[in-house]
Amino acid sequence: MYARRRHIYFAMMATCIGLFVLAWGVVRIWSVPVAVGMCLVAMVIPPLAAMVANRRGPEDRWWDDPSGDPQSDEWWDELDGKKRR
Repeated sequence: MYARRRHIYFAMMATCIGLFVLAWGVVRIWSVPVAVGMCLVAMVIPPLAAMVANRRGPEDRWWDDPSGDPQSDEWWDELDGKKRR
């Protein structure tokens, strides 16, 4: 799951950089407003990429990673319904 999120993040950031480079290297020759529009789209991508990269799935234990204390971990597992006695 982590590798998939990482690949999506890098693809989004590559798209962002590509939009900036194309906008001011190629598109501005024909149309400055389109180049500015491309930069505005590219400006929105990094925050979205960060949200995608930091999203956690339902199986991820992000709020109570194992602490190393067996009693505490057992208590959290019981609260999560992962261990039934």
